[in-house]
Amino acid sequence: MAGRRPRQTATMSDVARLAGVSVSTVSHVLNKTRAVAPDTARLVRDAVAACGYVPEKAARHQQEGLGTIGLAMSAISNPYFADVVHGLDRRASQEGYSLLLAETHDDPDGELRAVSELLRRKVSAIVLAPSGNTGRTLNYARRAGVPVTVLDRFVRHEADQISVENVESTARLVGHLAEAGHTRIAMISGRPGLATTEERVQGYRLGLERHDIPRREEYLVSGGSQAGPAQHAIAELLSRSRPPTAVVVGNNQMTIGAMRGLRDVGMRVPDDLALVAFDDFEWSDLFQPRLTAIAQPTLMIGEQAFELALSRIADPGLAARRVLVQPTFQHRESCGCSAESG
Repeated sequence: MAGRRPRQTATMSDVARLAGVSVSTVSHVLNKTRAVAPDTARLVRDAVAACGYVPEKAARHQQEGLGTIGLAMSAISNPYFADVVHGLDRRASQEGYSLLLAETHDDPDGELRAVSELLRRKVSAIVLAPSGNTGRTLNYARRAGVPVTVLDRFVRHEADQISVENVESTARLVGHLAEAGHTRIAMISGRPGLATTEERVQGYRLGLERHDIPRREEYLVSGGSQAGPAQHAIAELLSRSRPPTAVVVGNNQMTIGAMRGLRDVGMRVPDDLALVAFDDFEWSDLFQPRLTAIAQPTLMIGEQAFELALSRIADPGLAARRVLVQPTFQHRESCGCSAESG
């Protein structure tokens, strides 16, 4: 396959020297042939990333350009990615590529381990849904000569990237509630440190500002991007001396937690509380009431991420590209106003 960068020259000895361990310890960490203390294993992985070391066999196959795309993301803990994976896999199959998935658990160390494993498996390119701190991983892949396409969350590094628009979309949810007469509008935000969380919080504040609604920090509560913490977050909001009358939820998993929390205290949506969400569900229109939400074109995002990776493999000299995808507003009944059909 054309356009492959020259093979990296770092050796296992270089990794051992940088980590301050023996070559055999490096081998045990990389090949998983013997248990190694977690702190020592982390030193080795950090040294691998710093050197850009890839096992010789993997580096040789990277030069030969085998048709496998590595996908590193928190697929288990985030069902949003199911359609993204489907879109990637569909386009990969059409082009004669296979897809290899590695779980990151949305954690910088897990992310580095996942990408290291993908490089060992001789992938031609990597599509990465980044953690909150992805610099080490991107530097590692860059030194190894393997192109990376960043998916879902923009990062402050030079790389091909694709993500949905978050700020204006979240501001639209807030504006919709404000236009329905709400002035006590809260938000359950995602995991701190993620670009999507920061952008959606920015959109929430922008929506309040546009409708001259004073910002109340006690109305902004983190749900950690998960259902359980979001269930606690909705209880926290309801315990305020002046609880909100409407809530914007930052992703689909947190919507499930918020709905459970409301059910636990016998509150009905939208009669007792209006609720809107970022991230649509396949089954959102089966909720009672049906969920008003921002819907991401997940299949298209996956397909376009593959296109970015494929073109980068063909021409490593391309300037880094940043693709912003527009979501759609699905107006249903959970906001408490008359919904349009569909």
